[in-house]
Amino acid sequence: MTDVQQTDGPVGDKLAGRVALVTGGIRGIGQAICLSLASQGATVAAGFSGNTERAQAFLAEFRERFPGQAVSVHQGNVGVGDDARRIVAEVIQQHGRLDILVNNAGITSDATVLKMTDEAWDKVISVNLSGAFYTSQAALKHMIERGSGRVINVSSIIGDTGNIGQTNYAASKSGLLGMTKSLALETAFLLRRAGKLDVHPGLTVNVVSPGVIATEMVNAIPDKIRDALYEDIPMHRFGDPAEVARVVHFLAADASAFITGQCWSVNGGMDM
Repeated sequence: MTDVQQTDGPVGDKLAGRVALVTGGIRGIGQAICLSLASQGATVAAGFSGNTERAQAFLAEFRERFPGQAVSVHQGNVGVGDDARRIVAEVIQQHGRLDILVNNAGITSDATVLKMTDEAWDKVISVNLSGAFYTSQAALKHMIERGSGRVINVSSIIGDTGNIGQTNYAASKSGLLGMTKSLALETAFLLRRAGKLDVHPGLTVNVVSPGVIATEMVNAIPDKIRDALYEDIPMHRFGDPAEVARVVHFLAADASAFITGQCWSVNGGMDM
């Protein structure tokens, strides 16, 4: 665990007036992303699947850190197309616009390939990959009409390296890399055709790929496996969620308008 801390309260205004939807936003990396975006002035909408108690705790913590700053939570299963589109519509209706979409929602259902069930395969692909497509499709319709926006997908080092027992997870996270590049090309093409390529601050699609980050999921790993992971990381520590979040808010900023279709790895050198 690193000693990097999430800043309390606003520290800048790079994202002032912007509205951000972060799926899987009430805990772990997603929560850190919400707080980081809010620290730069963004209005935050956090998506979650079912833990209403945790969602209320997130709201309470957010309001304590950012008193008076707009925030909302939106429940639904992004792996279901209609639900994903409803969440995006809710955010636009409640806040009047959507400038930043962070596709962070992700689940695991691990098993070796010979033991993996159809249900385990379909569930992980539907949330991690299809969910990002559904929300991006809905958000990009809104963003392309305006000529500006940011879509930032959260992949994983497993999408690059693979992992035993995680064929479904690796496929979903690797799929986000290809989807990001295609969406980046398509959005630029559509904006050019509409004569909106010069609209400030542009429309970009990028992906952030974390390595082993100190979240509840990682902290639950048995000590023996955790020790082995440490040895595989050149910086010899796990990442902090805030370190991933800082890259996300960098990509969301206006000054990053010339960065699109790129993968930003945050993994302590574990994969180079």
